[in-house]
Amino acid sequence: MNTSAVRKADGRLPKAVGVERAAEMIPDGAVLMIGGFMGVGSPHRLIAELVRQGRKDLTVICNDTSRPDNGIGLLVVARALRKVVASHIGTNPETQKQMIAGDIEVELVPQGTLAEQVRAGGYGLGGVLTPTGIGTPVEDGKQTIVVDGKTFLVEKPLRADFALVAAKRADYRGNLEYEMTARNFNPLMAMAAETVIAEPVEIVPTGVIAPDHVVTPHVLVDYIIQRSRPNGR
Repeated sequence: MNTSAVRKADGRLPKAVGVERAAEMIPDGAVLMIGGFMGVGSPHRLIAELVRQGRKDLTVICNDTSRPDNGIGLLVVARALRKVVASHIGTNPETQKQMIAGDIEVELVPQGTLAEQVRAGGYGLGGVLTPTGIGTPVEDGKQTIVVDGKTFLVEKPLRADFALVAAKRADYRGNLEYEMTARNFNPLMAMAAETVIAEPVEIVPTGVIAPDHVVTPHVLVDYIIQRSRPNGR
């Protein structure tokens, strides 16, 4: 494979890297989108490696912070996060504890609104109109628009420096196939970040994944995490 950095728009194939190298590319202070639903569909190897490398001050956009011993919860416990944008944190008492102590900023967003904000970021839209939150503190400080006599909040698009996605399979070109609830946020996030790093369970020859099973096409994927090597790279 080409050893230079891969750009999504130039048609080249994504670069295969070890999990250690993938984590090294993510600097302190980066804004990340991390896929998954209670850890299902989260890139567990890459999350663990970010913790091992001691990454700090990250902003994570995600559905939830899982549990303290699972998925994004590992980053919370390691105090690697400065801010979380999520639909709920109720299953992770450590996130709640750090929020109350002022050690982490938490922005709670209704799940459907969050998904649409990510989609808007990926599709280049100017925002999302939603009635959810009207008449509640969610409305404070936000623009509203009246359409046919009904008031909507304007929720801005979300984008990130990196999208960390997990897939059931990737082929040699970088096309991704997902399984079950892993499809909830991973495909949207792969559209909405400058750099996309995919962690597949397995990598298969091109053609093994049927065309109608490809959810994220290879042109969106910058790096694929390969199977572990002795040095992790």
